[in-house]
Parts: sequence; structure tokens; C-alpha cells
Amino acid sequence: MQPVPDPQSTPPPTRRLPRILRPLLALALTAAGLAALPAAPAGARDGAPATTLAANPYERGPAPTTASIEATRGPFAIAQTTVAASSVSGFRGGTIYYPTSTAEGTFGAVAVSPGFTASQSSVAWLGPRLASQGFVVITIDTLSVYDQPASRGTQLLAAVDYLATTSTVRARVDRNRLAVMGHSMGGGGSLSAANARPSLQAAIPLTGWHTVKNWSSVRVPTLVIGAENDTVAPVSSHSEPFYTSLPATLDKAYLELNAASHSAPTSPNVTVAKYSISWLKRFVDDDTRYEQFLCPAPRGSAIEEYRDTCPHS
Repeated sequence: MQPVPDPQSTPPPTRRLPRILRPLLALALTAAGLAALPAAPAGARDGAPATTLAANPYERGPAPTTASIEATRGPFAIAQTTVAASSVSGFRGGTIYYPTSTAEGTFGAVAVSPGFTASQSSVAWLGPRLASQGFVVITIDTLSVYDQPASRGTQLLAAVDYLATTSTVRARVDRNRLAVMGHSMGGGGSLSAANARPSLQAAIPLTGWHTVKNWSSVRVPTLVIGAENDTVAPVSSHSEPFYTSLPATLDKAYLELNAASHSAPTSPNVTVAKYSISWLKRFVDDDTRYEQFLCPAPRGSAIEEYRDTCPHS
């Protein structure tokens, strides 16, 4: 497989610490901050509400519940803007969905690709669903509806770079917290993108299709979503080999939708949304409040099978 080139237009980011060290840094910063604080007022010591420091600077939004991640909209008010094909290079435009408030700081960004012969309309429902949970999201049109997965991977990288560097919402984006998703060949594209750029924080192929089955060199936390009754990209020859080929040491999971078809992720789907949100929150935002939805392995009538590498690093 030819690697997907890393676009040269992206300014060199400030490197984030390895995930395993971030909790230690957060604790150290919290301890240092607490040491510098004046003594709490008597009222606070006696049980009145007191201000606390967030250990994770990337947390966005209130503590999650099952209801909050299954809801059609999250806690953030959002807006959207159209990206004309003529205004970008590397992909054929799309739609950006973003939180309107910047009170909590910048957000992680996610690019989503449609599948073979499809347009962004097939994945459009994910835009507001994810953005309202605290992400900047772009659903893209590809240069050609016939583009193969490797090309779609290149285009996903071009799209997240565009979000972070030149888009009208770039000031809202943390360029060090980027992720990719896609349906069918777009899902295969998300694997290609993750393989090419290990600095991505998450990848989610949705009933992905790719001729390449071995992804042992991927270093990006990956949630593979397959569908039990998929006859276009059967799980036995696509999603399952994708998952099993990913390194055993990687944070990864495999979710198989019960009695679902290849097109299941192209319309509002509570299970797809719930676990995609949890995965993005957990790995793009380092938000361990969402670990409860991923570990231990979730069960339910909508899930045919779930595999994981819990606990996550």
C-alpha cells in the first residue's frame, strides 16, 4: 500500500505528551495550582460550593450520561458554514459544523468522508451530532465520487489541515487534536489516513471497505464499526481483519451492529453516534469521563459483538 502523503501546508504543531504521561502531568499541574491558591473561605470548607480545578484541560461540556450521548443533540449550540469546492484544494469542499461558544476554549476537529459514489449528504447527520458534543466537524465531498480509499485518506488529511489552518473557524480548532472518520471507502480512507499520520488522535471507519487488510503499522486509537448483514463490505473480509491486524498494544475496539446493513451509518443511528462520541471524547479530548461507555465492553440488543483492549492507556 502506498502511504498517504502528509500535506505540507500544515504548520509544525506543538507536540503533545504521550498519552500515558498526560494524567501524571495533569495531577502535577493540579497539585501546583492548589498549592498556589489561597485558603478556601470558611463557607467552602464547611460544605458550601467551591471552585475546583479541572485536571484535564481538554474536557469540554458537562459530565456525560447515557441519555446525553444518545441524544440527537449535545450541550453545545452549533452553527454551520458551507465550504465551496473552488475555495479549497485537496478535497471538493464540504460543510463545517461548529460550537458557537468559545468560552471553554478550542475544540478537537473531525473530518468525515462519504463512501464510493456518495456525496457528503450520506454522512451529513454526523456533523451536527458530533459538533453539538464539542467538536469542529467537516463532512466532505471527494474530488471524485469514484475515488478509492487511499485517495479518500489523503483528502481527509487535507480537510482536517484546512479546518486547523485556513478555515474561517480555525481559531476554534486545536490543531493537535484531530481525527478522521468515514463510511465504506471513506472508512477505508480513515485507516489510510491514520496509517499515514500517527499524530492523529482517533480514527473511526464505519462499515469500512479497503483492499488492504493489514493495518499493523497504525498507531492511532481506532474504533472499527462493522455491520452484521453487510454484503458490500462483509465483516469477515473487511472490518474484522482490519481490527485484528491493528497492533495488540493499540487502544482499539470493534463494534458490530446487530442485524444491520452496509448503509447503517448513513442515517441517524444511536449506536453509531453513542460510541463514536465516546471514542472521540476519550481519545481526542483525553476525557476519561467517557471511559465508562467503552470499558467494560458494552452490551445490548443493538450490538452483535464488541471487542476491545480495555483498560485504555
